[in-house]
Amino acid sequence: MIMTLEEQRMAQRPLHDVVVLDLSTRLPGPLATLMLAQAGARVIKVERPPEGDEVRAFAPRVDGMSAHFVWLNRGKQSVTLDLKRREDLAAFEHLVAQADVLVEQFRPGVMDRLGLGPDALCRRHARLIYCSITGYGRDDPRSLDAAHDLNYQADAGLVGAAPLLAGGTPALPPVLLGDIAGGSYPAFMSILLALMQRQQTDEGQFLDIAMSRNIEVFTFWNVIQGTLTGAWPEPGAGRHTGGSPRYQVYRTADDRFLAVAALEDRFWHNFQQAIGLTVRPDWERRAPREVIAAVAARIARHDATHWLAVMAGKDVCCNLAPDLEQAVAANAARRAASGRGSKPLIPLPLAPQFTSGPANLPAPPLGAGNETLVRAQTPRDRAARMV
Repeated sequence: MIMTLEEQRMAQRPLHDVVVLDLSTRLPGPLATLMLAQAGARVIKVERPPEGDEVRAFAPRVDGMSAHFVWLNRGKQSVTLDLKRREDLAAFEHLVAQADVLVEQFRPGVMDRLGLGPDALCRRHARLIYCSITGYGRDDPRSLDAAHDLNYQADAGLVGAAPLLAGGTPALPPVLLGDIAGGSYPAFMSILLALMQRQQTDEGQFLDIAMSRNIEVFTFWNVIQGTLTGAWPEPGAGRHTGGSPRYQVYRTADDRFLAVAALEDRFWHNFQQAIGLTVRPDWERRAPREVIAAVAARIARHDATHWLAVMAGKDVCCNLAPDLEQAVAANAARRAASGRGSKPLIPLPLAPQFTSGPANLPAPPLGAGNETLVRAQTPRDRAARMV
């Protein structure tokens, strides 16, 4: 049989023969399975009728479909199954028999009550890699607590380490670190490791992805300092959270901002020369806030264009800190200049050779795969239709 060019590209991708059942919704699981799809996996999104993934209802909409849903679920297939119905449960079991990976993010116990927990499914399907993404993991005392990204960051100590606002309240985190860095990325990496291990053992396994636990790694610098020295940084006073003049955001005369990250001595020396200010080491150690104020006063003398010109080519670890709209436009312009396209979409964190393919296909309409994936009359027919 002659393959199309797209089929040939798919066959060359590292996960081209991997089938993933994705029961997850919203962000953590769908982003992980999007990256698997980008690497060539066939991802079948299992959604509950009649609404499916709640992100389908989110605004804004493009061609009648949620733009957020499209970005997270392009290149996947969709089936609708109510796993509380016996017939749908049987159909799901047949899908599992064809799958290599299952991803879900229900609270612990939900899948067990359906007879679809990791112990039961991995016993019936020994090669299945079962990935569960939850806030705290199966065995944590908080495992059944309702929580979102802000809660996970608070539990990890990240909120308490943030700079304080004028009223003394920690600033809200600007990113969904728990969902993505604590859920999507560890799930993606762990699934790849489990697939590699299965090549050696021919056995699947259960992956317990706990978002709150996984983002504790972002506290490593301050935790090591506090644990070994007893000097725990105050909120907003850590090396990377506002306590050092070398790692700051400074306002220019035209109310723009420079991001300075001149942590190493050579960069810090170059930065001082560029702005015409000498900071003695003892002054920086004794009164870092005074140094921050002195640098801020010097930067406020000129506009951003002046400083960028002065620092150009001088190895100072300093750049403009634009707002998000400006950053998206600038990044799109850079991609266009390098021949990588000009659309201001969010790129996936994969190497360039994996940034085109199935994930550039449309997102699936709800239940579009029911006829070919679910309604076959026998397990043999169903298996044949999945080839």
